[in-house]
Amino acid sequence: MRPSDLARGHGLSAQAVRNYERDGFLPPAERTASGYRIYTEVHAAALDAYRSLVAAYGHATGGRIMTALHRGGLDDALTAIDRGHGQLLRDRDTLDAVRKAVHHLAARPDAARDIAADLAAGPSAEPAVDGAVLSIGELAHRLGVTPATVRNWEGAGILAPARDQATGHRVFRADDIRDAELAHLLRRGGYPLDHIATVLRQVRTAGGTASLADALDGWQRRLTAQGLAMLDAAARLGHYLGLTGRPRPEQI
Repeated sequence: MRPSDLARGHGLSAQAVRNYERDGFLPPAERTASGYRIYTEVHAAALDAYRSLVAAYGHATGGRIMTALHRGGLDDALTAIDRGHGQLLRDRDTLDAVRKAVHHLAARPDAARDIAADLAAGPSAEPAVDGAVLSIGELAHRLGVTPATVRNWEGAGILAPARDQATGHRVFRADDIRDAELAHLLRRGGYPLDHIATVLRQVRTAGGTASLADALDGWQRRLTAQGLAMLDAAARLGHYLGLTGRPRPEQI
């Protein structure tokens, strides 16, 4: 095949195919006497594998897997695949933890506000539209953590409290308390701060725990689609490796 032939069969431009070869995502092409590239079914299989890997793992990891294979780094390629599967498993575990946390909060939707009203009695407590607020010390006491922990969560982007205009002190309203409770549950589950921050951004984007249910369903569908894409990528990559004469498991 010419570059245009291979490109046409995959809905790409001939230049894209040449770029993929240049970047190591395809094996080097043979050349005619006049210098034109010649592609074969092996290149078509490599292109199928690369595009399926991108769908499953993203452009960076998909490219890393293919370039590792083409420089003889089979174990490096398999390691990148393993890391992708590990990340998907962590995402599934996080989703499960968030569902449980949301269920916990949804079972008592007014709890955060009631707790705030009960505890916010100090002179620095600023009335909010949704009710009373908590200081950092009161929130820390509520969760059984130290104020320094709450500040760390804020620094990691997990919490984003407002400030009292008169004193400059942090004020935690009902939504902040909800975010803190979710963060506390996930933190106790062993999740890193940056991962929890991503989850909390999902909560804020969804507009609260009620709207979050739809967002979680969407998140579940994306994880399912990614898992299926990984299965497809494995099949296509296995086909490509078979064409290139890579050893089969029983040969190792």
